[in-house]
Amino acid sequence: MALPDIDYVMQHTKILYVPYRRIDSFGDTRYNFRLVSEPMDEVGTCRIRSGWVECSRPRIIKPADLCSVEMEGFSVDSRRLFEQWRHKLPFLPVILKYGFNFCRSEVETEVVHEDIRNVSDRLKEAALTSGDPLLAVIEGDDGFWEISLLYFVMEIVSQSYEINTFDFKRRGLM
Repeated sequence: MALPDIDYVMQHTKILYVPYRRIDSFGDTRYNFRLVSEPMDEVGTCRIRSGWVECSRPRIIKPADLCSVEMEGFSVDSRRLFEQWRHKLPFLPVILKYGFNFCRSEVETEVVHEDIRNVSDRLKEAALTSGDPLLAVIEGDDGFWEISLLYFVMEIVSQSYEINTFDFKRRGLM
């Protein structure tokens, strides 16, 4: 499968429900996700993928020239796209210097024979009433759903950046 253009992924990924909690500066944060997508060849059908993705500090301190983002459970295509993203996101060099681990769980998939808008609305409503501060609802491209999930991770890193930077500076780490 050919790797899509970054702009294509961004245009076809919508974060329908953003978790309340940001990434912990000095701990691990595990987000639960529901990712809904519509197969190109099945009208009136969508897939709901459920699982978790964890963002954590590295367990081993590495020399600066070896700092990178570890991506456990993500495909080779996702890792390649992440490398492309490195050049488009201005805050990413700081995150790379600090080093992050992203880990994805096994994913459960449910096929639903309904319009994607109805399913998306239902998942969003369920998230609102759940009270789960770490739940995300994402709508993405069916063929590149994992890359849509990675896009969510980059968005949550971006939203967490200011508070994490403040915490790092306060402790003299930056």
